[in-house]
Amino acid sequence: MTEVVAALIWDGDKFMICQRPAHKARGLLWEFVGGKVEPGETKEQALVRECREELAVTVEPADVFMDVVHEYPDLTVHLTLFNASIAQGVPQKLEHNDIRWITPAEIPNYEFCPADRDILRRLMGR
Repeated sequence: MTEVVAALIWDGDKFMICQRPAHKARGLLWEFVGGKVEPGETKEQALVRECREELAVTVEPADVFMDVVHEYPDLTVHLTLFNASIAQGVPQKLEHNDIRWITPAEIPNYEFCPADRDILRRLMGR
């Protein structure tokens, strides 16, 4: 099982989604910013590192919004999604193909990674 963390970052009534690079697994699907937890890291430390590497921002993780386990053909992930805020910096596309801010009502307009489906249902039900 691969431990993965991601950030649910709000700006008013919109939250950030990122489009995976075309050359990676699940290329061009949308996701929340984040990545794998490295050995010796806490989940919060991993989230701060991943956001710095992928967006050039410093985030402040808060509470856990939700966590899910999803089996892909190539790996099983335990995804922990944290509520988080940007403490410093402006998001930049260092890793992703695109970055968008969307409302929960706009979720059906995007094709997300399968691991995010339960999270997205919860966001739409808010």
